[in-house]
Amino acid sequence: MNPAFSNCRPQHSTPDLHAWPLGRKPAGTVLNAGDEAMSCWRGEKRQDQEGLLNPTEVEMAVFDIADEKHFEDHVETVSNIVTIDNIRVLGLSADDAEFYTNFPVDRRKKLLRKVDIRLVPMLAVLYLISHLDRANIGNAKIEGLVKDLGLTGIQWNIVLSIFFVPYVLLEVPSNMLLKNFSRPSIYLGILITCWGIIMTLTGVVQNFAGLMATRVLLGVFEAGFFPGAVYLCTFWYMPKDLSTRIAVFYCASALSGAFSGLLAAGIAQMDGVGGQEGWRWIFLLEGIVTVILGVMCFFLLIDSPRRSGRWLDPEEIRYLELQHFIKEGGHFKDERKRASWSDIKAVLLNWRMYMLAYILLCQSACSYGTKFTLPTITKAMGFTNTNAQLMTVPPYVAGALSAIFFSKLSDRFYWRMPFVAIPLTLVTVAYSIIISLHGQLRENIGPAFFAVILTCMGIYPIHPATTSWTANNLASSSSRAIGLAFNICIGNIGGIIGSYMYIDSESPKYYTGFGLSLAFGGSGLLVALLLELSYIYGNKKKAMVTEAEIRERYTDDQLLAMGNKSPLFKYTL
Repeated sequence: MNPAFSNCRPQHSTPDLHAWPLGRKPAGTVLNAGDEAMSCWRGEKRQDQEGLLNPTEVEMAVFDIADEKHFEDHVETVSNIVTIDNIRVLGLSADDAEFYTNFPVDRRKKLLRKVDIRLVPMLAVLYLISHLDRANIGNAKIEGLVKDLGLTGIQWNIVLSIFFVPYVLLEVPSNMLLKNFSRPSIYLGILITCWGIIMTLTGVVQNFAGLMATRVLLGVFEAGFFPGAVYLCTFWYMPKDLSTRIAVFYCASALSGAFSGLLAAGIAQMDGVGGQEGWRWIFLLEGIVTVILGVMCFFLLIDSPRRSGRWLDPEEIRYLELQHFIKEGGHFKDERKRASWSDIKAVLLNWRMYMLAYILLCQSACSYGTKFTLPTITKAMGFTNTNAQLMTVPPYVAGALSAIFFSKLSDRFYWRMPFVAIPLTLVTVAYSIIISLHGQLRENIGPAFFAVILTCMGIYPIHPATTSWTANNLASSSSRAIGLAFNICIGNIGGIIGSYMYIDSESPKYYTGFGLSLAFGGSGLLVALLLELSYIYGNKKKAMVTEAEIRERYTDDQLLAMGNKSPLFKYTL
């Protein structure tokens, strides 16, 4: 290695962060606002007496290293940009690039499993409890909540929908606030503990006003969890590995429906214990469990590689930090850096984000409409209260398995669109079958129950695939944090719609609910196909300009500042 090349490494300017393992860190890992990003990699002339290389020397140094065959297989060098695994990286030293590409495959797999074991199950359990806590009100309904609190027809729909008002409004601000925390586990733990307390208090409400208050507060504290959890995953996984991991803990949303039915069937047997109705015990016990999990979050939820020295060795930490640096294209920022107005503007002016958000809205409307109403639908098939609760389990289990299956395929082929479009097709077919039964569910239990299962198999794979599609097509961590929260925020407006789609007076035909769900499935499918065509066209348009022309027109910093608009950025299909 050219000895002068080691000088081309800006020093860390943030004293409170841990030193890099082995006494080193990748070039330009963290810069304070106003510092020159990756200064020695710029295409500008530098003075030799400054101890920095000029661009020609950098290019020669990199190509000297790249003569090694294994290194050539993974790293492509163009001017002063290194391309690793199809990701263009600015500011990565040859030594760090060589370490990353030569990191043994068996160690990579072992490291991925270690991260999976530490992160995914915890997030899955937390996401399960979040959906359990927001949707168990549907189970409480058939155990007598509406009658005991004296709710009228429209009041029930208002109670369901009011949760989503703060939930939608606070998702983006919550993720922006999360970026100020060096330990996401603290922030997420506070949210979970607070909504657990609110859930417990739901078990003691006496009227419509009290129930409304607890639902609003539940929406406030639950708003930040899912976008925060997805954002946390982006610090540990490469884009090609993201969809499966999100699906594993997102399928907990489906399993929450199954658990909700099982738990409600069991807990409702406590009716009269302590002088309390059975539906109150559903909220009381599930709320206490949530508080316990929130406290556990402070100790068990992992934050970042640099804070994981107890279970990662120095080389594993270095590899994971380099992985994040490479994924960021070299434009590495401290994860605590505040999101700027330019990051917000980049998301709001990205018209493709609205298409992705609409797909999530379609999924959300169908999902929440089904989740809130499924116990009532199974009861309309002729099952008693307890059996109606239990019959909600198979559809949700099928939905969870479907989410894992489609997400595995999505990551295997690194192609998102088909695994959004196919589930949307299943949703469309399922609601077509249900509508064709004209409300005669008791007389057609087989087809009706098959359609319900098919509905869940279509609904639950959509969210992880669309969320990964969003994350893969946003370049910087700040825009990714805002973009994910924005899309999930807009998508959750579907929860408000889903709360009003199923009108009690239409039971069991539910023409409005089933009809709107069919429309959402079909329109979501159309939008997914149009979005795919736009990404294909965008990539072809960018490919028309040669690398040499791009290099003449823009500096490296300008290209990185463009984010996903950069002519060197390739959209994930």
